[in-house]
Amino acid sequence: MSSKLFPILEYVALLSVILFQLEPRIAHHSNNVVMGCIDEEREALLTFKQSLVDEYGFLSSWGRDNDKRDCCKWRGVRCSNKTGHVKVLNLRRSDDENSRGQVLKGTISPALLKLHDLRHLDLSNNHFRGSPVPEFIGSLSKLRYLNLSCGTSLLKVPRPFRCLSEFVYLHLENSNLFSLGSLGWLSHLSSLRHLDLSYINLTKSSDWFQAVAKLRSLKTLVLHSCALPPINPSSIWHFNLSTSIETLDLSENNLPSSSVYPWLFNLSRNIQYLNLGFNSLRGSIPGAFQLMVSLRTLYLSSNELEGGIPKFFGNMCSLNRLFLPKNKLSGELSEMIQNLSGGCTMNSLEGLSLLDNDITGPLPDLVGFSSLKVLILGKNRLNGTINKSLSQLSKLESLSLGTNSFTGVISETFFSNMSNLQMLYLNDNSLTLKLSHDWVPPFQLKSLSLASCKIGPHFPKWLQTQNQLISLDVSNNGISDAVPDWFWDLSIELVLLNLSNNQIRGKLPDLSFLRYDDIVIDVSSNHFWGPIPPLPSNSTFLNLSKNKFSGSITFLCSIIKNTWNFFDLSSNLLSGGLPDCWLNFDSLSILNLANNSFSGKIPDSMGFLHNIQTLSLHNNRLTGELPSSLKNCSQLRVLDLRENALYGEIPTWIGGSLQNLNILSLKSNNFHGNIPFQLCHLALIQVLDLSLNNISGNMPKCFNNFSAMTREKSSNPIIGLADKIWILPRYVYMYSYLDNVLLTWKGSEYEYKSTLGLVKCLDLSSNKLDGAIPEEIMDLVGLIALNLSRNHLTGPITPKIGELTSLDFLDLSRNLFSGSIPSSLSQLSGLGFLDLSYNNLSGKIPLGTQLQSFNASVYAENLEFCGLPLANMCPDEESTPSPGTDDDSNTLEDEDDQFTTRGFYVSSILGFFVGFWGVCGTLMLNRSWRHGYYNFLTGMKDWLYVTAAVNIAKLQKFRS
Repeated sequence: MSSKLFPILEYVALLSVILFQLEPRIAHHSNNVVMGCIDEEREALLTFKQSLVDEYGFLSSWGRDNDKRDCCKWRGVRCSNKTGHVKVLNLRRSDDENSRGQVLKGTISPALLKLHDLRHLDLSNNHFRGSPVPEFIGSLSKLRYLNLSCGTSLLKVPRPFRCLSEFVYLHLENSNLFSLGSLGWLSHLSSLRHLDLSYINLTKSSDWFQAVAKLRSLKTLVLHSCALPPINPSSIWHFNLSTSIETLDLSENNLPSSSVYPWLFNLSRNIQYLNLGFNSLRGSIPGAFQLMVSLRTLYLSSNELEGGIPKFFGNMCSLNRLFLPKNKLSGELSEMIQNLSGGCTMNSLEGLSLLDNDITGPLPDLVGFSSLKVLILGKNRLNGTINKSLSQLSKLESLSLGTNSFTGVISETFFSNMSNLQMLYLNDNSLTLKLSHDWVPPFQLKSLSLASCKIGPHFPKWLQTQNQLISLDVSNNGISDAVPDWFWDLSIELVLLNLSNNQIRGKLPDLSFLRYDDIVIDVSSNHFWGPIPPLPSNSTFLNLSKNKFSGSITFLCSIIKNTWNFFDLSSNLLSGGLPDCWLNFDSLSILNLANNSFSGKIPDSMGFLHNIQTLSLHNNRLTGELPSSLKNCSQLRVLDLRENALYGEIPTWIGGSLQNLNILSLKSNNFHGNIPFQLCHLALIQVLDLSLNNISGNMPKCFNNFSAMTREKSSNPIIGLADKIWILPRYVYMYSYLDNVLLTWKGSEYEYKSTLGLVKCLDLSSNKLDGAIPEEIMDLVGLIALNLSRNHLTGPITPKIGELTSLDFLDLSRNLFSGSIPSSLSQLSGLGFLDLSYNNLSGKIPLGTQLQSFNASVYAENLEFCGLPLANMCPDEESTPSPGTDDDSNTLEDEDDQFTTRGFYVSSILGFFVGFWGVCGTLMLNRSWRHGYYNFLTGMKDWLYVTAAVNIAKLQKFRS
C-alpha cells in the first residue's frame, strides 16, 4: 500500500512545485483560491508610477525585484482573490499629509486603461496641478468609485464618463474653478449615491437643481464653493430632491434664503448632516429646522442670521454639533444656553460654536452638558470670570474663549479634569495664568494660544511636557526670559510659532530643522540678537522684525528653493549690501527690510519678485538709481523707498508698469528732474509722497487721473495681506500683515497702519517745483492731505480749492503764492490743519468758523493780511464814530462815566426790589408753592450729584 502511495505523493509534490513557479500562482486555502498579480497589469502600474513624482517614497513597495513582483501586495493596490485582476487603486493621501505637501505629483498615465477590472480609483489629496481629468477615465467601464478631489483640473467631463450608469461614488472636487456647463449628464448616473463637485465653477449650470433632483439613490451631495446660480422658484415644485439624502453641503455659494428654505425642509426626515455655511441666509433661524428629526450636525456659519438660539434646538435629541459662527447673533449667552438645556439636546450635544457673533454676558454654568467635546465662544463680548463649571467637562477636546473681555486668575486646578483637551484658546482676554513651576498638565495639547494673557516674566516650563504641539502662540505675555534649550527640541513638530511682543532675549538657534510645509514663525518685537540663523525654506511666514539682529543677510543666497510668502527683517541692526539672488524667492508677496543699515544699490534680481505686493526698503543707506528690472514687479501695491540716498530721475516705467500701486513713497532721497507725466497712469494710488527731493518743473495737469483720490470713500481701511494655514482639521490660523507708512502730519510724523486704506495724501513738499497749481488737482475730492509747501509755486490760490471737501490737512506755506485767500477755503468745515505762511498773499481773511479758529501764525509773513484771527482789522470792520464827537477826546473812563448815570442807579434798585420780593414774597405767602419750589431744588441737587459721580467713575475707568 505504501509503495503504491509513494509515486503518487512524489507526483503531487512535483506538481505543487511547478504550480508554485507559475504566474499567476495558485494556492489552496480551504475553499478560497488566491490569485497573484497579472503581468500586464503589473507593467501598467509601473508605467503609471513612472508618470508620478514620488518625493516621499509612498510607492517604494512597487518594483520589479523578486520580493516586489506581486503587485497585489503593493501599497494602495488590491486584487481579486479569484481572478488576480486589480480591482482597487487607492493612493489617497490624508488631509494632514496634503496640508504638509507630502503628496504625489505628476500626471495620470493612460496605462491605467490596462486595468480592465478596476472598480475603485482614488487619487485624491495629491497634486496633479494643471493636469485635467484624462479622457480615458471614462473608458474604465467597470469603474464604480472615482475620487480625484484636489488633484486635477476639470476642463470638461470626459464623454464616455457620462454613460457609466453603474457609478456609485463620484468625487471630482478641485480647487481650480474651471467652469462646467449643463449637468444634464448626471441623470444617466442613476445609481449614484455620492456626488461631490466642490470647487468646480457651476455658474453656467442653471440646471443643477433639476439634474440633482433626478438622482433618486443619492445619499450624499456636496457642492461646496461652486458659485451655484439661485434656484428658479418655479422649478422647486416640479422637481422633488431625493428624500434619501443624508448628507447635504451647499456651503460657500452665496445662496439667499429664498433659494434654500422652500425645498430644504422637504428633506427633513432623513438628513443627518447639513452645511449651509458661507451663504446669504438672513433673519432669525427658522423653526422648520426642528422637523429634521435625524439631524446630527448643522453648520450655518458665516451668514447674516440674527437673534438668538431658538428653544426647539433643546429638543433635537439627535443633534451632536451646532455650529453658528460668524453671524449676527446677539443676546445673553445664559439665555442661549438655557434654550439648549430644556430637553434631550443637553445630553447629546458634543460641539457648539458661536464664534464671532455679538453675544454678551458672563459664562453660565455648563456642567449639565456632559458630552461636550468642542466649545467655541471666541470673538464675542463675553465678560466676567470664567465659570468653574467648565473644569467639570471631562470630555472637552477643544476650548476657545479668545478675544472676549474675561478677567481673573486661572490656576492649574481649572484644568485638573481636562485630560482630553487638545486645543486651548484663551488669547486676548485680561486673564492671568498662575501655574506652578513644576506643574504637569493632564492633557497633551496640539494647539495653544495664550496671546495677551499674563504669564511672564519666566518662560512657562510646563510647555516642556507638551510634545504633540503643532501650533503655539504665547505672544504679548510679558515674558522677559531666555528661551530654554529644551523648547527648541520640542519645536520640531511645530507648524506655527508666535513669540512676538515679549522681551525674550538670547540668540535664535538653527530653525531650518522645522520640517513641515507652510510654517509660520513670528518672533518680532523681542530682544533677540546675533546673526540671523538658518531659516526653514518651507516656511510661508517669517517675521523677525523689531529685534537686535546684526550682520549681513548674504545667507539668503544659500537657500535655493523656498516657499516664503512673507519675510520681515525690518527694524534690526542688519548691514551690508542686499544679496543679489532674489530670483530664488519668486513666491514672496511681502518683503520688508526697512529700518536697518543696508547699503549699496538695489540689486537687479529684485525684478524677479513677480508676485511681490509690498516692497519696503525705507530708512537704509541705499544708493544709486532704481533698477529698471523692478518694472517686472507688476503686482506691487506698496513701494516704500523713503529715507535713502537714491538718485536719478523718477523712472517713467513706474507709471507704465506698476499700475497696481496704492502707496508710492520716494521721500527724502536725491531724485531730480521733472515729475514724469506717466505717473498719472497710477489710477489706484492713494498715497504719493515725493517730498524732500530735488524735483523741479511744473506739476503735471493729469493728476486728476488718480481715480482712487477722486472718490471720497474707501472700500477697505487696511492695505495688507491675510492668509491662513490649517492647524487641525477644521481649525485654521489666520495670519496677516498690515502695510504701514510714516506720513508727516500737522508737523509730526505718524505711522498709519490699521487705517492706511482710508488715507489719501499727495505730498510734493520740499522740492523745487514752480508754476501754478493745476486746477485739475481740485478734482481729487477724496484727498485728505495736500502738502505743497517749500517749493517755488506761484500765482493765486484757485477758487476751486473749496471743492476738496475731504481735506483735513493743507500746507501751502513757503511758496510764492499771491492774491487773496479764496472765500471757498472757508467752506472746508473738516479742515484741521492749515498753513499759508511765508507767501505773498494779501487782503481780508474770509469769514467762517474754520479760518478764524487757526492760530495767527498760519498767516504769518505775507504781504498784508487783515481780519480775524489777526490783530489788525480790515478798514470795513473798524467802528464808525458818532456824529458831533471827537474820537480823541473820548477815553475809556469817559465812556464809563457816561454809562453810570443817576437813572442807572435808580433802575438797579427798583429791579432788585421787584425781582427779589416778587419771588421770595410769593413763596413766603403761598405754602404749596413754597414746598414745590424746595422739592424742585432738592431734586436738582440729587440729579447734579448722581451725574457728577457717574462721570467721575467713567473718567477714572478710562484713565485706568
